[in-house]
Amino acid sequence: MNHILVLFDSHTGNTAKMARLVAEGAARIPDTETRLRSLDEATAADVLWCDGLALGSPTNMGLLSWKMKRFWDEAMLEHWMKIDGKIGCAFSSSGGWGGGTELACQSLLTVLVNFGFLVFGVTDYATSLTTLHYGAVTAREPRSEDTQAACRLLGQRLAEWTAVFLHGRAEQHPARKLAERRGPGAA
Repeated sequence: MNHILVLFDSHTGNTAKMARLVAEGAARIPDTETRLRSLDEATAADVLWCDGLALGSPTNMGLLSWKMKRFWDEAMLEHWMKIDGKIGCAFSSSGGWGGGTELACQSLLTVLVNFGFLVFGVTDYATSLTTLHYGAVTAREPRSEDTQAACRLLGQRLAEWTAVFLHGRAEQHPARKLAERRGPGAA
């Protein structure tokens, strides 16, 4: 069974809405159990439980929120080197475009790397103009179809990677699934 944790901090509810969409995307992959946890209810046991972690935070001056940083500094510090090899990704919302959401995703990924997580970006497009190389991002609430698709794709990709790399389920590899959709002999 694939275990995916979507852990988030949310001040206005926008990042919480993104988190629910990320969890929906993860649930698309068979044999995947998801947990959705806000920082106010999360414990280190949730992080220890998961195979893959989608970490979300509002953008705070181009960085992760202070509450998210505190969680990793305090609740997770004693678990340093006990969670190596888990797979992680990031998502963030900000007050407006240009507010540093991709930088906030990079700061979230930096925290995960420091705890031994394998992190990834998504190379394919969620929609015709929406990429999420550093994670899913939005200005304010994830209202647009593009943003919602990006959040779902991020969660789906997290569940695919954990299924492939931690559970040996090669049939869940995104490239393999794309080749199967294109059919035999397609380039």
